[in-house]
This record gives sequence, structure tokens and C-alpha cells, in this order.
Amino acid sequence: MSDFNLALVIVAIVVCVLVFIFNVYLLINYQHPDDANQAYFPKFVVVFGLSIAAISILMLPADVANRQACRQAIYNGACNLTLPMKDLWLAIYIVDAVLVFFVIPFAMFYYEGDQDKSIGKRIKSALLWVVTTAIVCALLLGILYGLVGKVDFTVRHLSSDTTSFPNNWDFTSSQPCIAQAGAQAQACSAYTASASSEKTWTMRTTFPEYVVALATIVGSVLFSIFGGVGIACLPLGLIASFIRRPKAVITRSQYIKEATELGKKARELKKAADALHQEERSGSKGRKWRKNVKAVEKELLQLEEDVKLLEEMYPQGEKAETSWALTVLGYLAKLVLGILGLIVSVAWVAHIVIYLLIDPPLSPFLNEVFIKLDDIWGLLGTAAFAFFCFYLLLAVIAGAMMLGLRLVFITIHPMKWGATLMNSFLFNVGLILLCSISVIQFCSTAFGYYAQATAAQEIFGHTLQSLRGIKYLYKYNVFQIAFIVLAGLTFLYYIAFGWRRKKPSGKFQLSS
Repeated sequence: MSDFNLALVIVAIVVCVLVFIFNVYLLINYQHPDDANQAYFPKFVVVFGLSIAAISILMLPADVANRQACRQAIYNGACNLTLPMKDLWLAIYIVDAVLVFFVIPFAMFYYEGDQDKSIGKRIKSALLWVVTTAIVCALLLGILYGLVGKVDFTVRHLSSDTTSFPNNWDFTSSQPCIAQAGAQAQACSAYTASASSEKTWTMRTTFPEYVVALATIVGSVLFSIFGGVGIACLPLGLIASFIRRPKAVITRSQYIKEATELGKKARELKKAADALHQEERSGSKGRKWRKNVKAVEKELLQLEEDVKLLEEMYPQGEKAETSWALTVLGYLAKLVLGILGLIVSVAWVAHIVIYLLIDPPLSPFLNEVFIKLDDIWGLLGTAAFAFFCFYLLLAVIAGAMMLGLRLVFITIHPMKWGATLMNSFLFNVGLILLCSISVIQFCSTAFGYYAQATAAQEIFGHTLQSLRGIKYLYKYNVFQIAFIVLAGLTFLYYIAFGWRRKKPSGKFQLSS
């Protein structure tokens, strides 16, 4: 048993190191050339934040494995040799909350500060915003914790008499416990006890658990919106991309015509961006200015997509035929991944309906699948469990990108290979961190049968769902219902419009 626990610790350390190395690799390859050899603090925040998000997702499978480490213990105290998962959960999510609400905003304010100002003034300006936010958050948390930082557990009051040890036990369905001769039957069975035996047991939760709970609520709102949209648009977007793919290579004359039009629109965009920058420097940043910035960002993204599409339709160089073949294979890969993703999305939606929304559940469904996979090979079910959790996180990112391109009040922060600025990196890391808490809570609830008796279920299952003031959001499955409704609406949208090629709108339009 101790050997198994030691192996679990070693695996946890190795996974953390691999996650850190992988995130450094992502940063190096996704960063914009303008950020090379500078912006070291935002880069550190990005790598650290991504590592925390990935580790937090992986901790739930580790929590399940940690529970199994002492399941068959033959001596008392064996579970004390396993990982202290509850303490690790609280530590991870306190760090998560600090990064989301303080460190990442500071890094973004500093990075986006006026480059003409000195470093000291940019740090002072960023600290001013962050300190103000910290004071407001601390006051709100303190007031809320003092007023409603309690959990209300519904319990049944059960009792039983005592008697001398008998020669035989005479228990029946009407008398399931010990009672003195001639005495009234005692309420010692929760199954047969009357409703009047129910009591409310109130206790104050710990402050770290309360902070995690409130952060989970904020993340759950975003998760329901972005995750619900993303669970449908992630696979359907890949399939739609295959449907809208370029069917053949265009002629040189067509290429020159379209390239000329794109160059013209690039100049128009640059002129508009310069005008907006001038307005910003003059201090006239109103609602109309933000709307124009949003319009320019959308047109810029559309222009970049048109340039990429034009390069695909007219490959150049000595290896033009190879480039075209790789393009065709790339779209075929999107089709395959889209179909596989659609299967996973349908499985997720079906599991939510079957296991969470219907009471009592019709079937354990995916819980039973994971258990059977564990029976085949010890880590197979755990790996599948981790994959489904990660898929939800990818769906959140896909949903945020889709809504960001269509809603004015959501800022666009695209992630592009070799062309991602640090403010976009920081925004997406903050979104991933905030939603990762809700993904874990959602997974611990959705896979409660598989992840039973874990530290995560204790925090996110019992405490969170009994917290005064917000327990009704979970009692009536508000977030799950919103998730399913948005997934259905997004699916209908893609069926009706998703297969069509997007047409540029606004002032800057590509020739048709």
C-alpha cells in the first residue's frame, strides 16, 4: 500500500513538471514576434496560470486514484499516507482566485499601459486599479462571509434505545432497531422516518471554502454560457470548416485580383486604427469609440482569415503541390475530429439529461463506462475521465471565441500560432482559470457515482450545494438547464447557418 502511495506522489510530481514544460512550449510558439525578449512578467503569469489550470483539471482523476490507494487497506491509518487532497484543492483554488482577480488584471493593465510612460508610472497605474479591486473584493467577501457564510445541511433526527446483549436479534421492517419492551418504536431508520424528523443543521464554513464557492458561482455563469455554446460549436465548427473548404486552386489572375482587394482593405483598416488610436490619446473614449474598436477588430480577424484562405487556394513556391495536398489533408483531419467531437458532445449532453436533470437518474451512463474501463486497465477509466473534463474546458474556449466574434460587449482575444499578443494570452488564461473551477465542480457532480468519496466531492458536492443563499441554483439545476438550452440553440444555429461561408460585414468588405 505504501508503495502504491509513493508511486502516486511520483506520478503527480512528474505530471506537474511535464505540464510546466508543455506550457512553456505553447508560450514560445504562440507568442507574437513583438513580444520576443520582453514582457517577462506577463509571460511568467501565463505559464504559471496555464499550469495551475491544467493541474486543477488533472487533480480530479488524481483524487479518484488517491481514494483507491487506501480502499483495500488492511490496517488503520493507511489513508493518512495518501496525498492530502482537500488541502491541495483549497490551495490550488485560492491561488486560482488570486491569479484571476488580482495578478492577471495587474499584468494586463501593465502590458496595455501607454508605452510612452515610464515603467514606474505604468506599474503605479496598474497597482491603482488592482488595489482598488482588492479593497472592493475584500469588503464584499468579508460582508458576505459574515452574513451568509454558513451551510445548511438537511438531516434526520434518529434515535434508539439500549438493552442487554440478547441471544438473538428480532428486527422487522416496522421495528428496525432496539426498543425496550412495550416502548414506542424509535425513529432509527432514515428510510422509514417521518418528514417531521427532518432537521436543519447549520454550521459556518471555512473562509477558503467560501472563497472557492463564490469563485465557482462566477465561473459557473460563464461556464453555462460559453460551455453551452462551445459544446455544440466546437465539433460543428470543425465540420462546417470542412464544408466551406476551398474546392480547387484558383488561377493567377484571380489571385492577383483578390490580393489587390485585400491590400486595399488592409490600408483602410490601418487608417481606421490610426484614427482610433488618435482618439484614445486625446481622451475621447466613449461608447461609440469602443463600438468602432470592436468593428475594426472583427474586420481585422475577417481580413486575416481571407488572407489565409487566399494562400490556401493559391499555394506558391517549389512545393506548391505538397502544400495543397497538406491543405486537403488538414481539412479531412478537421472533419474526422469534428465527427469524434460531435460524438463526445452528444455523450456529454445525454449524460447531463440522463444523470443530472432526471430525478432519480435513469442510468449512471458515463460513470458506469469509466468504472468498466478501470476494470479493463487501472488507469484507462481515469484517462477517459480526464479527457471528458478537458473537453469541457476546450468547449468553453470555443464558445468564448464564437460569442466574441458576434457580441459587441465581449472582447475578442484570438489565440494564433506565432501571432498572439500577451494581453490576449492573459485574457484567455484568466478565462480558463475562472472556468476551470466550474468545470471541476460540474465534473464532480456529473460523475458523482465514479468520483464518490473524494475530497473534491466533499468541497464541491456537499459544502457548495448546501451554502446559504446560492444552494438553490444547484438544487434546481439552473446551470445545467442553461447549459443544455444554449447547446440546443447553438446546434440549431449551425444547422441553419453554420454551413454557409461567412460574408464580411461593416465598412470593410472583401469582394465576392
